Amino acid sequence: MTGVAAGVRILPARPLDAGAVGDVLSCANDALPWLPRIHSRAEEVMFAGDMIDAGWVHVARQGPEIVGFMARARTEIHALYLAPGAQGLGIGRALLSQAKTACDRLGLWSYQANARAARFYARAGFAEVARTDGAGNDARLPDIRFEWARKDI
Repeated sequence: MTGVAAGVRILPARPLDAGAVGDVLSCANDALPWLPRIHSRAEEVMFAGDMIDAGWVHVARQGPEIVGFMARARTEIHALYLAPGAQGLGIGRALLSQAKTACDRLGLWSYQANARAARFYARAGFAEVARTDGAGNDARLPDIRFEWARKDI
């Protein structure tokens, strides 16, 4: 599938993409000073490989480079990450658009401290449906539940 932003193509991830997907995840997390590092880079690559093996991951490719990815199991988005230099270019919208084409409903969690992500999801039509104190996530940070549904269903 061809992406709509900056010549980016949205494609299913391949097993050999695990290192690049893990690198995007690590770099994106490192760019958030409020986010504690709870996994090593090696663990993040392993996690990326597990999600790819499960068939959950689509990557955003700009030429040969992976600049972002989304991991989605059915209607649940487990991860949407962009390389720090790829933010604000429409790549996240392209990844979400691919998921919206495949599903009538989507849901995800985002940290409350990630105001940029909250604005992004709101602009993409997601509604905030719950907030928690973070007891249920690995980082133990307060989070927000967002959900989206196709309007014609």
